[in-house]
Amino acid sequence: MAISNEQKLVCEKFHALPFDTPLDLKVGISLNVKEKNLFPINGFRHNPEGDTTGWYIWAGEDFSDDPDFFVPLHVEHIKEWRPEIIKYLALPPGYRFLIGEDKYEDVWFDETLLEVI
Repeated sequence: MAISNEQKLVCEKFHALPFDTPLDLKVGISLNVKEKNLFPINGFRHNPEGDTTGWYIWAGEDFSDDPDFFVPLHVEHIKEWRPEIIKYLALPPGYRFLIGEDKYEDVWFDETLLEVI
């Protein structure tokens, strides 16, 4: 996906260099993201690997270690689930975001996301 102006602005706002997130690659996403009124929406990005972007996204307060918590979804389908996420997807590996109701947002760098396990 070409990096949009909105994505560039988010990266500039949080002092990050834009990092492409191709539409044909996948994110790990929890099914509850589809629930339009469930907040906050959380995301973090590891380094891309294979056919993935490195992004993991979920909604709500609870994160699960269940291996089935995240399902693969091509980036091109995020606009159908929660279009407000798209502007954060050019943030590079190591970044996290949290968006809430009433346009609340928090974005930060977390170097532990870059550690190789």
